[in-house]
Amino acid sequence: MLDIRLDAVFRPRSVAIIGASRTSGKVGNILTRNMIESGYEGEIYPVNPKAKEILGLRSYPSVTDVPAEVDLAVIAIPAEYVLDVAEQCGRKGVKALVVITAGFKETGHEGAVLERRLVEVGEKYGMRVQGPNCLGLINTESSLNLSFAPAMPKRGRIGFISQSGAMGTAVLDWVIQEDIGFHSFISLGNKADLDEVDFIEAMRDDDDVGVILLYLESIEKGRSFIEAAAKAVKRKPVIILKGGTSSAGARAAGSHTGALVGSFIAYRTAFEKAGVIMVESVEELFNHAIAFTEQPLPRGEGMVIVTNAGGPGILATDFSEKLGIRLTSLKAEVRNRLMEKLPAAASVGNPIDVLGDARADRYRFAIEGVLRDDQVNVALVILTPQAMTESLDTAQGIVEIQKERRGKPIVAVFMGGGRVQEATEYLRSNGVPCFDFPEKAIKTVAAMYEYARFMKKPEYYPARFKDVSPEKVREILSAVKGDKRVVLLANEAAEVMEAYGIRSTTNRLAASADEAVRYADEMDYPVVLKIASPDILHKSDIGGLALDLRTAEQVRSSFQNIITSVNRLMPEAHIYGVTVSRMLPRGKEMIIGMSQDVQFGPLVMFGLGGIYVNFLKDVSFRLAPLSEQEAQSMMEETRAYKLLKGIRGEPPSDVDALKNMILRVGQLVWDFPEIVEMDVNPVIVYGEGEGCMALDVKITLSKE
Repeated sequence: MLDIRLDAVFRPRSVAIIGASRTSGKVGNILTRNMIESGYEGEIYPVNPKAKEILGLRSYPSVTDVPAEVDLAVIAIPAEYVLDVAEQCGRKGVKALVVITAGFKETGHEGAVLERRLVEVGEKYGMRVQGPNCLGLINTESSLNLSFAPAMPKRGRIGFISQSGAMGTAVLDWVIQEDIGFHSFISLGNKADLDEVDFIEAMRDDDDVGVILLYLESIEKGRSFIEAAAKAVKRKPVIILKGGTSSAGARAAGSHTGALVGSFIAYRTAFEKAGVIMVESVEELFNHAIAFTEQPLPRGEGMVIVTNAGGPGILATDFSEKLGIRLTSLKAEVRNRLMEKLPAAASVGNPIDVLGDARADRYRFAIEGVLRDDQVNVALVILTPQAMTESLDTAQGIVEIQKERRGKPIVAVFMGGGRVQEATEYLRSNGVPCFDFPEKAIKTVAAMYEYARFMKKPEYYPARFKDVSPEKVREILSAVKGDKRVVLLANEAAEVMEAYGIRSTTNRLAASADEAVRYADEMDYPVVLKIASPDILHKSDIGGLALDLRTAEQVRSSFQNIITSVNRLMPEAHIYGVTVSRMLPRGKEMIIGMSQDVQFGPLVMFGLGGIYVNFLKDVSFRLAPLSEQEAQSMMEETRAYKLLKGIRGEPPSDVDALKNMILRVGQLVWDFPEIVEMDVNPVIVYGEGEGCMALDVKITLSKE
């Protein structure tokens, strides 16, 4: 059930326009005029202390003077007066505010303080606040135009949420010109109170909204967004155009994982987790939206292309394969029926080439024929204007076929200019998406397949292991914080891993060469020595690592060499000693890591490990907590997975043990959000049934 205060935004019974104006061109005048001309049937109350009448409506000195209840107040006055007016609205019992006014946090510190106080006023009176610094909203169902759009879009089933006001006005102007149906438009502005999460939830529960579109530049409540979007996707598609996807370079970080996380990886991973479809342009955003609201979803794989031109058919085939769309092989009886009626030169494979002289009846015969094949679930019809082409008649035939066979989506590509314009408009006005080039159509079909596949996926739940000891980890982390450190020593990191059931090398911290020799004797040779310092993450770079030591004398001399080298190259480093660990047998080297994302939380990484991880970048990411299926797909997405399965006669590695380790790392970093970065590199993976081992573990905690 929709929050009654949000219902006041979408379906207000009465609206007060505070700052309404008699002067043409002023914001308050535009808003009032748009409300009147939109056909809104509720009460409109202009508020202006200097006017008794505005555009034929009685005006009131303040909102408190309005002699009736006010559901929604729109504020378009200078910023310095907004708080007082918001207080008046609160006392009046207004349920929600739309603050058009700019001059808040986008202007700096003073504006940010003013914005916080505005939210506090809303909370005090139980008023939700849209904006400030926004361009309002439109709801065609309620005939509500509280925006700067000069006209209302026609009624449709698209809900659009935009963080950019300029993007919003441009899109509104475009959809009106293109005659695209809209249900609602929301300008988020500064998102002081109401944000994309609130409006996704509202549109999810509105049966008149068929698809939710978003243009976003930032998401502050990452986990709430994932939860809201994932719930919405179960009812209708959610499609996002994300601004700011380019990365100016990975951020400076102490771990391989942190270095590999670009600015957009977390967003892309979050969208994938929620089932959100991501697009690259405004055109794609609306191409997909129109198809989703006008056409059924594909019931299964298998697309067929019908064309009157070989070249576009070949291009469409190539691009379909690139996007993972399978062109189905027609059944023999369908091919035979096509061969009986089509010219001998026609092709009845897939694509179906009906030849350049095809008239509307030949197109209709071919389309109807292929759609009878139960292996065909999508039809892509390509038409190029040639001498014999009957563009409009063909379009009319496609529309009739669509009405007869509603269960299978039909997408058209009518290439050309004026000679196909009327036919294109006819198709679009009758619910058949029509594009000017095959690539646009195929991207849209790919999005429909993506959503259809997601809807068929079973519900996956995060893996939770019971044989873990969070108490032990808490004790270790508390000791590290008590020591005023944020980086765990190798022996501490190994203990954390063991506490969560992750096999790790035994690390003993030696303060002297004699102690190092004693530990090496106890472990049995060969051993590895590593400098123990929270200030040194990459030990090999400064001579802080010695491998494959097989005698006590080698251990003793290597200890001294490590200390000498580190003191020379990093004299300011705080040295706790040298860790001694067993040299492990060789195996496949992988990496499991984590970087804490500000918006979305722990981002877990898997990939090919060792010293080349930053150069080869064969990695994949998922947000914790992880399900078994997510851990499996993380491995399968990398080229390293082929190595793990065995190539050129090599025996397979223990991928089940590796998956188990990925899941346990995911649980660890989810349970302890103070872990901001983590690298397990390398993870040594042995043969099938022989397990895997965390060889080198780096854990960094938050400074807070």
